Amino acid sequence: MKHTTCHLPLKKDPMLRSAPLATIGLLLTGLCLPASLNGAGASPRGPVASTWHEAFARMTPWRPTPATPSLHLQNFPNAAARRLANVADPATMNGKVMTGYQGWFATPGDGSGMGWVHYGGRDFGPGKLGFEAWPDMSELPPAERCPTPFRNADGSVAELFSSYNPATVDRHFYWMRRYGIDGAFLQRFVAYLRNPGIHDFRTAVTDAVRDAANRHGRTWAMMYDLSGWRADEKDFQMVVDDWKRLVDRMAITRDPAYQRHNGKPLVALWGVGFPGRAYNHHLPRLVDFLKNDPVYGGNAIMLGTTYGWRDGTRDAKPDAALLDLCARADIVSPWSVGRYGSLPDFQKNLSRRQQADLAWCSEKNVDYLPVIFPGFSWQNLMRRRGKDPGREIPRGDGSFFWTQGRDLVASGARMIYVAMFDEVDEGTAIFKISPAPPPSGDHWITNSPNLPDHMLWLAGQLRTLLASRIQNPDTPLPAVMPARPLLRAEHDGLQSHTKPQREEGKR
Repeated sequence: MKHTTCHLPLKKDPMLRSAPLATIGLLLTGLCLPASLNGAGASPRGPVASTWHEAFARMTPWRPTPATPSLHLQNFPNAAARRLANVADPATMNGKVMTGYQGWFATPGDGSGMGWVHYGGRDFGPGKLGFEAWPDMSELPPAERCPTPFRNADGSVAELFSSYNPATVDRHFYWMRRYGIDGAFLQRFVAYLRNPGIHDFRTAVTDAVRDAANRHGRTWAMMYDLSGWRADEKDFQMVVDDWKRLVDRMAITRDPAYQRHNGKPLVALWGVGFPGRAYNHHLPRLVDFLKNDPVYGGNAIMLGTTYGWRDGTRDAKPDAALLDLCARADIVSPWSVGRYGSLPDFQKNLSRRQQADLAWCSEKNVDYLPVIFPGFSWQNLMRRRGKDPGREIPRGDGSFFWTQGRDLVASGARMIYVAMFDEVDEGTAIFKISPAPPPSGDHWITNSPNLPDHMLWLAGQLRTLLASRIQNPDTPLPAVMPARPLLRAEHDGLQSHTKPQREEGKR
């Protein structure tokens, strides 16, 4: 479908209810650009499916595009070639800095027919929105932009992107590669598996993610967000059947860019062990299916669980069954977002939380994936819902984010999960955010220094730090956040500046 300009009349939002030298040469000269810079337009797939038959028919395997350089592992036979070409190794999570990718934003005119999704509802506009950080749109061409009811300070129309546009998803993975982030966990929401249209929207995003990952030498893995999973047998079978279709119809575990661990495709389950969730009794059966089924099993399992999972405190309760389940997993990843609100709070609890978690996992021969986040805020979202938004966790100059990663590397972490890449709803997004959001009177967060890409740059610095520490455990770690040449991406050019960074946390 030819891309047309977005229009403001809103539609109903159902979601709210040996390596080739030529290839290496392209990489080293920076010519592997976002797809839209090479002439790609909007998604040609048209509106989301209206029936389950149509939704399932659109689930197809990934196939390389002949005109697009493929950067996946089979083109790079050894680690040296991968490092030279800046290609992530999908064989293991060790040494990885991964991020979470929501991919849940839709706009009028993006072809999906969904209207405004996750930015706000049918009445989306100033004072009626559900996100905290305005995405930086300066690099996006017209085909990736949708006008909004907001106005910039100069009176121009403020614009937003849609995750339904594969060129935008491609751009996001291009940023991951440019800044050194290894790949992404694509969120798959169990609550969205009940509607063919929403299911098909997620298929479109999955198609774009796996194509972008292969194109830009990143990895990706599926992460089931279990929120909204019901306790009945029908819902259990719904998730089992969904995984079977992902394997049979989309062949995701045979995708060259799909992340593996311990020689197996990695499947993440998030929301494990949270008290009061009725689906908890499903979990041992689901883990057993994913690990041991003769056709659809053979997977490595990552469990996203509570911050207090090990000792049953904070957001958890004592739960022997949860500990048994974690001992059966390949990776345990406790959710830390919002569990501490300052560096002193994080560092005060480091020894009895993450360091003790690492010791438990080492004893059980389970890998440990700690979560770090740049800050937190959901003022607009909660006010829209008529709820108390609570306190904001400021991102400041980035030292809160960077120091979490540094101290976890110092503690022995061999992999890091960054929450999140594009989560503007709760203000945890590390992708490029606008330094000058619309002056609408709403609550907006920005980076300080006031550069769109600051958190991306810091994530890449943590990736370098992690790699150095794994290669040589005696590598000294910096006591202060590194001074950076402040890189502001201007289309495919870079402008360099230098700014000193203040000291934070002792090491």
